[in-house]
Amino acid sequence: MEEIIRVENLTHTYGEGTPFCRSAVQDMSLAIYRGEFLGIIGHTGSGKSTFIQHLNGLLAPTSGTVFFDGEDIHRSKEATRDVRFQVGLVFQYPEHQLFEETVYRDIAFGPKNMGLNEQEVDEHVRFGAKFAGVDESLFEASPLDLSGGQKRRVAIAGVMAMKPEVLVLDEPMAGLDPAGCREILANIAEYHRSTGSTVVLVTHDMDVAAENAERLIVMRRGKIALDGAPEEIFTHAAELREMGLGIPG
Repeated sequence: MEEIIRVENLTHTYGEGTPFCRSAVQDMSLAIYRGEFLGIIGHTGSGKSTFIQHLNGLLAPTSGTVFFDGEDIHRSKEATRDVRFQVGLVFQYPEHQLFEETVYRDIAFGPKNMGLNEQEVDEHVRFGAKFAGVDESLFEASPLDLSGGQKRRVAIAGVMAMKPEVLVLDEPMAGLDPAGCREILANIAEYHRSTGSTVVLVTHDMDVAAENAERLIVMRRGKIALDGAPEEIFTHAAELREMGLGIPG
């Protein structure tokens, strides 16, 4: 398979030069392939969220390199900016980042910054809203007036409106009811199937990981503990339980 992202010897250290110095990711190397559905699992504090924030340049490595389509994403400010349109990142609590006056303008923020014309922006906004289950009747509402679940959907819509080549999601179902979780997962799977885009899904839910991912990465203490197909990963039952993960029900 063709690589779309490569991470080489990535280390990210918080509080460098202070007594609180700690490396959340340590000398991590990994290839992510075009069109694959990759699951990343690991106990809280294993480095998952820190790691994925490097994939679109939101965090810069303390050391090591991240490549997108064979190019260092930090080779210039322009390159880092451009990769954020191609690698869409949905945060664990994305609703905390809503800031525009209306739902429509919030979803349109990414497409506008991509340099699309007004008609293209509108098409992208409606695509993102439909994907995330945001009713168009909410377009003129303030994001701050929405329920927690609606805010989550608007935040997801804003990322999807950019139609990213790589979709990275950090626990996207947190805070949604069971029906909302199923709907978002189904939409992610359909996006993956219909566009051939790469999906990277961080989840604590072993059943979600088993049912959706073609390949799993298990992280532990900032490093890759296991890497393989779900059926192979889940043969390491004792090791997974020791990491506090268990196996699917």
